[in-house]
Amino acid sequence: MLLNNLFRLLLTFNATALLVIIFLVQKGFTLQDLFSYLDISKWMPTFPNAISYILYVSVILLLTKLSILVSTKLGKDPFRSGEIVSIEYANNSFLPSYLGYFFVALSIGNWETLWFVYMLLFVFTFYSQALYFNPLFLVFGYNFYNVTTKNGTVLFLISQNNFKNPKYIDTEAYRINNYTFIEHNFIDRGK
Repeated sequence: MLLNNLFRLLLTFNATALLVIIFLVQKGFTLQDLFSYLDISKWMPTFPNAISYILYVSVILLLTKLSILVSTKLGKDPFRSGEIVSIEYANNSFLPSYLGYFFVALSIGNWETLWFVYMLLFVFTFYSQALYFNPLFLVFGYNFYNVTTKNGTVLFLISQNNFKNPKYIDTEAYRINNYTFIEHNFIDRGK
């Protein structure tokens, strides 16, 4: 249970952190600006702003990769042929909603507003118990699906597979919560 909650915190952070990154880039904040109180200019040379921006995104990419690796420690549930009656590709339906975060980040004027908006967004995402849509999963080859079971339950499946027909789904996925699962193509060693 503790691992699952920590994992959900990590997923929530990964899914919402781009809001902060966009704010930082839009305002032109570099690592030197963020750590100016440490007087890093003494031990770190000044470098182009783009380096800071690349490092911001790199940290979120690494944390997303960490969440993928940690997900293999969660409990598994089967998705068996005949249990799934429909599957709907969901990449395109969630991306416009996520792009809304970008526009919000571009309109935020100061740090106080950023942290207020970010904390609200973080809490709503964490407690929604429904989705952990992180577009950075797309970078790692994952797709998003709405899966309907034969008893009418709609589940959210994050998978590296390209599912098109529900009768060919026969896999196991790691349970993030009661409605969200992640499935990998790579082999889980030690399982």
